[in-house]
Amino acid sequence: MHVGESHSPGPNVRFVAEARLPSRYGDFRVLAFECAEDGLDYGVMARGELFGAENVPVRLHSECFTGDVMGSLKCDCRDQLEAALTYVGNSEKGAVLYLPQEGRGIGLANKIRAYALQDRGLDTVEANIALGFPDDLRRYDTAAEIIRLLGIRSVALLTNNPAKVAGLARAGIAVASHIPLQTPPNAHNAFYLATKRDKSGHRL
Repeated sequence: MHVGESHSPGPNVRFVAEARLPSRYGDFRVLAFECAEDGLDYGVMARGELFGAENVPVRLHSECFTGDVMGSLKCDCRDQLEAALTYVGNSEKGAVLYLPQEGRGIGLANKIRAYALQDRGLDTVEANIALGFPDDLRRYDTAAEIIRLLGIRSVALLTNNPAKVAGLARAGIAVASHIPLQTPPNAHNAFYLATKRDKSGHRL
């Protein structure tokens, strides 16, 4: 897969490795990027030739240990990740960027502290604020730099979150369209999803 070099004034991101990765969602190339600014690694699942492509289906997925890995029913993260991988896996080209931004950027330990507050009746936004954080600390400038390195000219963003669309646009990425990822609620995440809709503007 053709990956370019960074000439952006944004985060110092570099491509470091690529390999073939067959998966239950289809055949992908898995790519690794390093960001000097935060010292973190970023993974990408990609299909097709992305360099110079327009309107490419792209998912920006913030890591979720409890949902993605452990199958938590308190959120819809794993459902959205699987829906995005299935969509890209059935497409000629596309990419899923896995971003190390646990708990909307507050980290795993604070996220579990927020869970404890939610057990007492707070919603996700209220819990983050009670811990001294904004409701969402995530940034999308590193993701934008990775999209530039992949050579993608414009994206069809797989998201329900208008903040992701705005964040990429502010970072100079052309968002040609957005594709909602609708997943059914369950008894444990219905309040969480309602909070995302009512307080964060998610298109649910």
